[in-house]
Amino acid sequence: MSQTKIIDNRGLACPLPVVNTKKAMDELAVDKAEGFELISLVDNETAAENVSRFARSNGCQAVVEKKDDGIYIYISKPEGADLPRKDTAEEPDNEALKLSCTPEAGAALETVMLITSDTLGRGNEELGRLLMRSFIFTLKEKDTPPKKLLFLNSGVKLTVEGSPALEELQELAERGVEIYSCGTCLDYYQLKEKLQVGQVTNMYDTVDTLLGPFKCILV
Repeated sequence: MSQTKIIDNRGLACPLPVVNTKKAMDELAVDKAEGFELISLVDNETAAENVSRFARSNGCQAVVEKKDDGIYIYISKPEGADLPRKDTAEEPDNEALKLSCTPEAGAALETVMLITSDTLGRGNEELGRLLMRSFIFTLKEKDTPPKKLLFLNSGVKLTVEGSPALEELQELAERGVEIYSCGTCLDYYQLKEKLQVGQVTNMYDTVDTLLGPFKCILV
């Protein structure tokens, strides 16, 4: 017999809608044999995109419906279906942990870059923008580019229409580099409709990536 739950995330800032949805999904998925239906209620499209993408990435169906009082995300899991549970993954043994910390193993880790500004370094802004464009151009020229590029704050200006580094970022995306721009930041700068490369993300996914098995670099 399926369980049903409703959570109200209206008025909550990122990443709380995703965090609350995850907690509710975890509670409903305690009995893996049962299916469940979860309604996550939000009040903006960015939150709706983040919540629905999170649900689908965890093996659930997600249907979005706009109503007068908010946006409803209907999340469901059929009976018998299992959900990936990152927080209950089997812990590696001590020997595996030692191996993962050796220089050889660390050098093999894929790289994630967190870019928090559209300028590089401190000082003259014009010079900083020139350096950032040169930095991204150089990334594009590397044989082994980063696995992911995460853009926050004014860094999202690099992924939108009119960006001086847009062509290079599009080439990186074509080569398989995953490019993510903070949805809250895009909304703040009123640039969401001008996003030209990659996809919108949220703070929950950003932190999840930074805590994952990657070599993380803050630019």
